[in-house]
Amino acid sequence: MAHLGSRSDRKHSRALAVPVGLALTASLAFLPSVAAYAAPLGNTADAATASKAETTGPKLSYVANLNSYATVKAAKKAVERAGGTVVTAHEQIGVIVAHSQNPEFAKQLRAQRGLFVSVGATRTAPLQTVQTTEEGTTQKLSAADAAKAAANAAPDQEPLESNQWDLRAIKADQAHKINDGSPDVTVGIIDTGVDDTHPDLAANFSKEQSANCVGGVADTSEGAWRPYVDGSDHGTHVAGTIGAPRNGVGVSGVAPGVKLAAIKVSEPGTSLFYTEAVVCGFMFAAEKGIEVTNNSYYVDPWYFNCKTDDDQKALVEALTRASNYAQRKGVLNVAAAGNENFDLASDSIVDETSPNDTTPSPRTIDPRVCLDVPTQLPGVVTVTATGDKGFKSYYSSFGLGVADVAAPGGDKWQIPATPDANGRVLSTVPGGGYGYKQGTSMATPHVAGVAALLKSAHPSATPSQLQAMLKGQATKTACPAQVYDATGALINATTCVSKWGQTGYYGYGVVDALGAVK
Repeated sequence: MAHLGSRSDRKHSRALAVPVGLALTASLAFLPSVAAYAAPLGNTADAATASKAETTGPKLSYVANLNSYATVKAAKKAVERAGGTVVTAHEQIGVIVAHSQNPEFAKQLRAQRGLFVSVGATRTAPLQTVQTTEEGTTQKLSAADAAKAAANAAPDQEPLESNQWDLRAIKADQAHKINDGSPDVTVGIIDTGVDDTHPDLAANFSKEQSANCVGGVADTSEGAWRPYVDGSDHGTHVAGTIGAPRNGVGVSGVAPGVKLAAIKVSEPGTSLFYTEAVVCGFMFAAEKGIEVTNNSYYVDPWYFNCKTDDDQKALVEALTRASNYAQRKGVLNVAAAGNENFDLASDSIVDETSPNDTTPSPRTIDPRVCLDVPTQLPGVVTVTATGDKGFKSYYSSFGLGVADVAAPGGDKWQIPATPDANGRVLSTVPGGGYGYKQGTSMATPHVAGVAALLKSAHPSATPSQLQAMLKGQATKTACPAQVYDATGALINATTCVSKWGQTGYYGYGVVDALGAVK
């Protein structure tokens, strides 16, 4: 699954107390050197270790998380002695990305506890050039349906807006009569890339805040943020839902007046989202003044990252540091709950898809110990999906105390009274077209759009204040008596639990765009 927040289209895409020990640049510069801790760096034994570092294994990518008193300079030397090559160092958070063919690379670095808190491989498959493939997850809008929608559009609507049941579900159409959102607010789409040449996106696109983070280093060259030639349309679809302008063309976004930025983090061909790219994405958003990020994916190759596993623990640590750093810099991160109909508040879940870059090995995990990231990272807004009838979408994961808010993600069984009678979400796709998708990937940009409207109305609001407003203004929604299952049958909603003014299906409720601008 392409780890895209719309997990029915592929991927989607809490509280974890990971000691960040944050190696802020100033801290790293002035705290004591680790030379006294790490088995006398630079002595004869170290020279011998360096000469004996194996290079016969597969080339893998790693994240190494520094202790609060370690210096980046000493850590880089340790990486090199263990047979690694430093790709980049995020000094602000004490995270190094490295490549190595030494099978003992992570083990050797973990042994240097004076330097590293945790070290882990970000993938189980070797680094390689991946050939592109076609992704056929989108139902394209036909010319006939486009003409029908335009014929039904009201004078104040965009040509295809009559098919956008999702905007009306959160009162975004009413909100636009008051406030479209501010161009001083930017939503960063951490995803598969965005086609900024699309006529329904170009006017709102911010090239200065866009990049390609694949591999862990931001590439800001012209067009680097665009989708690969394989036609991956996920990020472009998300972008239209957030901020397609009201320009007399196509659709409208939830916040049609804000700016959009693309931070591409998916591998070519596979559309896998690896830790080093996502860490880069959060860091880039933080440094470029982005106010909200949309995260419609989960981080590969593990659907759930277990803190009891040395590799997976390191991935969670690096991502937590990056996400927390972004939040401290004023970024609200919004993420998809997932498309497997998992109860993320349950005692156990059977994960049959991890690792997804080699051969999966089914395992039973505890979601309190093994986290779906980024959606279960601290401070991240977790989003579940609904359909036109207001029911939880049949595929949407959920969980009491995990789900924060809900939003329209589409559901093919919940048919709206629109010209196209299509229960999925209509938005932009590369090449100037439009198409339908469903998934928590599609719900998340509705929340990111409402968050952008809130930030526009309250420019000094912090990420935690924006999150509180999202929850406080949400339309309270009780557990339904019935929901649709994957076959389209109505079944009793026995998995929905209510407590603390929340429900497992909807969290604090369905987001309200009109409330955000009043």
